[in-house]
Amino acid sequence: MSQWHKLSIDQVLHSLGSCRDGLTAEDAAERLARYGTNELKETMKRTSLMMFLGQFNDFLIIVLLAAAAMAGLAGSLKDAIVILAVVVLNAVIGFIQEHKAERAMAALKKMAARSATVIRGGETIQIGAALLVPGDVVLLDAGRVVPADMRLLETAQLKVEEAALTGESVAVEKDTDTILSESILSLGDRKNMSYNSTIVVNGRGVGVVVATGMETEIGKIATMLQDEKEVRTPLQKRLAHFAKKLAGVILLISGIVFAMGVMRGEDVVTMFLTGISLAVAAIPEALPAVITITLALGAKKMVRQNALVRKLAAVETLGSVTYICSDKTGTLTLNRMAVEVVYSGGDFVSGGDVAKHKLLLHAMALSNDAQNSSGDEVFGDPTEVALYNFAGKHGLHKKELERHYPRSGELPFDSERKAMTTFHRASDGQYLSFTKGAVEILVEKCSLMLTVNGHETCEKDKVLQAASQMAASGLRVLALGMRHWPEQPDNLQPEQVENNMILLGLAGIMDPPREEAKEAVAMCRTAGIIPVMITGDHPLTAEVIAKRLGILNDESGAVVTGSELAKMSDEEFAGRVEQIRVYARVAPEQKLKIVKALQEKNQFVAMTGDGVNDAPAIKRADIGIAMGITGTDVTKEASAIILLDDNFATIVKAVREGRRIYNNILKFIKYSITANAGTIVAIFFAPLLGMPLPLLPIQILWLNMLTDSLPGLALAGEPAEKDVMHKPPRNPQEGVFAGGRGLYIARFGLYVGCVALILQAYAYNNGMAWQSMIFTFLVLNRMGVALAVRSDYFSLWHLGLFSNKAIMAAIALVFVLQLAAVYLPFFNFIFNTEPLSPAELGLVLILSPVTLVAVEVEKLFRRIGAVSHSARRV
Repeated sequence: MSQWHKLSIDQVLHSLGSCRDGLTAEDAAERLARYGTNELKETMKRTSLMMFLGQFNDFLIIVLLAAAAMAGLAGSLKDAIVILAVVVLNAVIGFIQEHKAERAMAALKKMAARSATVIRGGETIQIGAALLVPGDVVLLDAGRVVPADMRLLETAQLKVEEAALTGESVAVEKDTDTILSESILSLGDRKNMSYNSTIVVNGRGVGVVVATGMETEIGKIATMLQDEKEVRTPLQKRLAHFAKKLAGVILLISGIVFAMGVMRGEDVVTMFLTGISLAVAAIPEALPAVITITLALGAKKMVRQNALVRKLAAVETLGSVTYICSDKTGTLTLNRMAVEVVYSGGDFVSGGDVAKHKLLLHAMALSNDAQNSSGDEVFGDPTEVALYNFAGKHGLHKKELERHYPRSGELPFDSERKAMTTFHRASDGQYLSFTKGAVEILVEKCSLMLTVNGHETCEKDKVLQAASQMAASGLRVLALGMRHWPEQPDNLQPEQVENNMILLGLAGIMDPPREEAKEAVAMCRTAGIIPVMITGDHPLTAEVIAKRLGILNDESGAVVTGSELAKMSDEEFAGRVEQIRVYARVAPEQKLKIVKALQEKNQFVAMTGDGVNDAPAIKRADIGIAMGITGTDVTKEASAIILLDDNFATIVKAVREGRRIYNNILKFIKYSITANAGTIVAIFFAPLLGMPLPLLPIQILWLNMLTDSLPGLALAGEPAEKDVMHKPPRNPQEGVFAGGRGLYIARFGLYVGCVALILQAYAYNNGMAWQSMIFTFLVLNRMGVALAVRSDYFSLWHLGLFSNKAIMAAIALVFVLQLAAVYLPFFNFIFNTEPLSPAELGLVLILSPVTLVAVEVEKLFRRIGAVSHSARRV
């Protein structure tokens, strides 16, 4: 049953077969055997061996393994070993990343209470929290972690901090009243319940356990974390699709070449090796490793910007994010209550005028139990901390005031009278009492109010109207009053003390939005990203914060509450989900529902948050972002990125960096596949033109690994384009070859292959070291392609030849290593090469930049066309 809050205490005890004296020892033992221990259960984890073997579950890797096996069977052991080495290297890199296993369950367990004070058989005893069973009667007091989900039987000024579970920043005052509401209530509105792993911050209480272990609310979150599979990133999806297409093309081409060769009378083994050569030439072996290292380098840079990346593959997802679903408390707000508005003397007070209302500031500082124990940190109830800080900000510090007005008595806060009063002895021997509490109650007990003209009759209607105006702005409103006493009453009774007071004013308190968050939200909108607030807080508060941040405006939809969401059909919600900007009072499973609904609309979703209640949605989101300072361990373990400064603005920096990284990965793919296409064209057509294979499998492997790795990593260092945050998110459905990349690869791949075939024909017919020349030409030509893909529009000279020093260094190193492969005897043996004469090398050097020249000419015509188009528009 999940509706315990709707039952009376007697009904709950009857349903559970319990009573106020608790269970007997025998009954507790029987229930423990029936329900199991009060612990969170973990699903079976994958072993390290399973993780490692899982790295080979990739289509391109399987094709490479098949190529290695065929090479070994054909007697080319050297080729087989090199191919296997490449595959194993990629698997090791992937395993290391995945082995940073999810520890969300361990973090959840760490949060759970370790012991509990229970009543069994009428006696109070201490037991391990794991031994609690439904029906146990548990005692709660300040500082304890609630050990299970409970229906409260007794409360005495009981307050429970539930922020990690519900998202509310203020501790919830509990009671035992039956809630008769027919609507579906969020956890934060169930005042007669307390939940596993929340913290008692004030008072005491007694509750009966209604759920343990995985049946508790936090257990349900644990279940969602276990059940929820992480979604693959856009690049992972695109590369998987690309790999299958590529494998099909490889098999088709290899089969055609093999069949035609055998029909022409070629040696079967030779043609078999030719097929392997085509497969090796087509597959970008270094692609997984280069992408992993590129993401790692980007992640390292992001750490310096206060974004810690836990899952590398998620870095590029930032470039495709279309929605950022953010928790409010501690993410968009400061998670620190502050006085925002003051009403005193019959009017709202702002700026320096506040300091003139000294008695109001005295009341804020003195009628306050907040303490500054060390440094600048203030401890206590968040509301009292807000008043303490506000008074201190205006020059009235509690410690100094207490020397002149020591506290001599008090009436603690009581939930029934909703007020707190403290007495202070003045230097003249008289006494002052300061009272703070609920506006509607305190105003009725004030006969006068303090104004600039002194004491005047309290205009109660005007004050209540001001309070309503403040509450409508999402503020929590407190009234503060005072009274003069010639001497302190002997018997402090509320009826006697809290009457005939002078109203000093009203204080409107709120957890204010971060200033930098407002700017970050604006930048998100500029970048085509839609920010959405999802919170467990009150709808009015959520709406006010959202409007102040710019998340919600007149064009956006209204606030949708958790109860309203629960009443919507899936079809109705699917039709509205892309228009809703604020969700309030939502349950953890509803956050998950929102993320899934957006994903079903082909949106790419980032989910930020800090509480346990955010963890399942964070794990499900395309990219989960946790807060590093206020975030719970559960949320951090479920996330892909942790914001070390808890600053929403850091997300914008991360998005910008993610877009830069993704753009650079696409540049690398364009560079690598274009170069590979040129090699394929040469290998495919050479036998058809009556020439021998231009390259051996091991030469192709060297070609791919050498030219993909160093220049590929250098391309990762390309700076972000100036307008990177003024473009909409990349279409999540856009393929690797979209945006003209496919035509570019086909066009220039054919061009490179034709030049290579012409060079081979010339060198072969003139008795030159033709294979070493083709080998060197294809290596050096790729360096020109690497320079060409740096920009689709601007020329290399406009970008600056040395604006990316890393790529120039990579080109120089590749040139030296290729010369070593051609001229050093040791490498001659490995790669079956022979030294080139000066004339042969000179011819290769002249032809190598042809692709770079062709691309630069094409870009020149593109720029001329763009200028002409602009001129016509003018």
